[in-house]
Amino acid sequence: MAESEEVHFYPKMAHLSKSPSDRERFICLYPVYINSKKTLAEGRRIPTEKGVENPTCAEIRDVLTAAGMNVYVENKMHPREWNRDVQFRGRVRVQLKQEDGSFCQDKFTSRKEVMFYVAEMIPKLKTRTQKGGGGDSSSQQGEGGKKSKKKKK
Repeated sequence: MAESEEVHFYPKMAHLSKSPSDRERFICLYPVYINSKKTLAEGRRIPTEKGVENPTCAEIRDVLTAAGMNVYVENKMHPREWNRDVQFRGRVRVQLKQEDGSFCQDKFTSRKEVMFYVAEMIPKLKTRTQKGGGGDSSSQQGEGGKKSKKKKK
């Protein structure tokens, strides 16, 4: 019996014990990874020219949901993000692999491909294309409305 106890002494590694379809195994995407306004030291992971100016978690979620990916948002912050505003808060988790280990979609075989796709598609969103001179004030009013609804509940 002493030998079997020693075998169980070492903790199991998550990537060996969990199925790829478990939520803990989804890849993490922070908006800072594709933010063209950030430096590599601040957490950007793709080239500046391919990045997006100040992306949000909601935009990342919308793009990946439209692409047919299994996505959910967590209320987390990137460790290097010094700004605590709601705009910079959030982490998106994306299912890259299915239960059997095969990819959910052939066009997304790595987290880099997912980041490049999201960075390419966010500028094409309606919320980005409709922003003109007065677009910013209407989006701020919308955010304010959401906040007041939360307070009423």
